[in-house]
Amino acid sequence: MKKWVAFALLGYVLFAFAAYYYLYVMAAGDIPEIYKGTSADPDMFLSQADQALSKDYSTVKNFLFFLSVPFEWLVYFLILVFGISRKFEDWSKQTARFSFLQTAVYLFYLSLLTFLLAFPFQYMSYHFSKAYHISAQSFPQWMKGELMDFWISYLIMTVLVAALYGLMKKFQKRWWLAAWALFVPFTVFLMYVQPVVIDPLYNEFSTLKNKELEAEILELAAQANIPAEHVYEVDKSKETNALNAYVTGIGDNARIVLWDTTLNKLNEEEILFVMAHEMAHYVKKHIYIGIGSYLLLAFFGFWLAAKWMERIIHKHGENLQIDRLSQLRTLPLLLLVLSMLSFAASPLSNAFSRFEERQADAYAIELTQNKEAAVSAFQKLAKEGLSEVQPPLLVKVFRYGHPAMSERIYTIETYPLETEKKEWGKVDTQKSQN
Repeated sequence: MKKWVAFALLGYVLFAFAAYYYLYVMAAGDIPEIYKGTSADPDMFLSQADQALSKDYSTVKNFLFFLSVPFEWLVYFLILVFGISRKFEDWSKQTARFSFLQTAVYLFYLSLLTFLLAFPFQYMSYHFSKAYHISAQSFPQWMKGELMDFWISYLIMTVLVAALYGLMKKFQKRWWLAAWALFVPFTVFLMYVQPVVIDPLYNEFSTLKNKELEAEILELAAQANIPAEHVYEVDKSKETNALNAYVTGIGDNARIVLWDTTLNKLNEEEILFVMAHEMAHYVKKHIYIGIGSYLLLAFFGFWLAAKWMERIIHKHGENLQIDRLSQLRTLPLLLLVLSMLSFAASPLSNAFSRFEERQADAYAIELTQNKEAAVSAFQKLAKEGLSEVQPPLLVKVFRYGHPAMSERIYTIETYPLETEKKEWGKVDTQKSQN
């Protein structure tokens, strides 16, 4: 056990040094030569001070990310090795008689401990967002959001974990398949209710107050054959100075949402491009494709987790004081395995997401026929959010579900619209005749 702990701690420290060296020494972040002098060149739309701020802020956020992910694994590992999980299970049995209540008590202890241990990383992330004028929240406002996250996650996890361990007891060999079968409708249900139940707990949503702009957006939606009746805005300016818009929900709860910061800082043509981009996700069924892909990955994730856990318990169960998989004390092991599998799959899921985002950008350009507004919109998004224009390779692979901003801007600037294709066709014809 001492060797396990020593190797885990040493491995984390070495990983932290490697991440620091990569981000602060190796990763230059230079843009490709082909982007120089174009709209994608940060020198064209960011001052040297803004570029320095963006570089510093992005590097700090990336470093915190690469520290926090393996730290989560380390925490779950130490909770297992030191017998803390077993102690939580014993306390839950002493506190409650019924299985569901025992799960609730156990999960409260585990959630509280992991929340407190991860809190320094969460606070550092908030601190730097505040220091670089991205976050607009006071500490009490931010802390309120963290506590809401804790309780909402705790309630959802209690239901999921109680159901999962019930299935483990009933289907000892095929529990992972039964768990996945239950996970499918739960995921769909959560996606359906999120816009109307969960999201309003954090922010106030309303139909777009600017009715002239809403009419323009709805006209654009009609061109895209989207049966939209309203566009929603959300009061994110009380939290952040960054800009964003997104599509959420499924079925009749599907919504296109604009942050009020986006409404305040982009002009009408830029907003129409952003809306066309979000409409593309609806038209091309990206939400449903995303759910399907997520559930497919979850299928293999549950299967691999089951095999991996069975092997670990068979080999090290005595040292970990675990007799069988269905004991609540195995939960940190399950969370550890699932987190590692999720991280390992993130390059694939991020690459697929970037592909969909490029599709949405192309659709928006075709719909609006306004490349200038698209370029200026992305430039403002980069400036206001201190976005990394050209992230290091490993950061892009593991963190970016969108193409790098320089890539998006350059692709849009060089995108051939129909009118340009016709002009190029005329030039080619003239050349061939000559």
